Amino acid sequence: MTSIRLAIFALLAINAVIYAAAGRAAEGIDALAWIALLVLFEIEARCPRWTHPARNAVTLGLLRLVAAAAIAIAALTFVREEEWLDATNAWLWIGVVAVLELEVRAPSLVARFRRAVTALSIALYAALAAVALVWLAHGEWFDGYDAVLWIAAFALIELDLLRLTTPARSARDAPL
Repeated sequence: MTSIRLAIFALLAINAVIYAAAGRAAEGIDALAWIALLVLFEIEARCPRWTHPARNAVTLGLLRLVAAAAIAIAALTFVREEEWLDATNAWLWIGVVAVLELEVRAPSLVARFRRAVTALSIALYAALAAVALVWLAHGEWFDGYDAVLWIAAFALIELDLLRLTTPARSARDAPL
């Protein structure tokens, strides 16, 4: 894990603890569940030998399901509480993860619709950046800062995914 990635993940973990300790219940659940999901993504991407034994794969799958359920509950709670910026942010992130899952689990489908998937990803990240800017414009510095960290963390995941799914170019194909 690079030092930048490690620093971002550490800051996100600290933020999650702050949200859990000082925020609304939905904020704490949301933050902790996203950290759990981020850690599970990293385990699956960086430690594939841990995912091979069936028992480990089932355990990781169940943990992901619990984290996803907690995220969905928090997102629905934001809507119920009429916390529209939090709700928008939560549902946009759910969209980002849905696209990532599609890229990992159905690469041939994504390859067929690469332009549409890329456009959707760009639109989701642009909307997330807009949410971060709104928080900052409203003087909600911690929420804006946290949003920017999450965008950076998922940008790193997207770059890793791009490296894993793009075939290596041969020396023959390299530009002069």
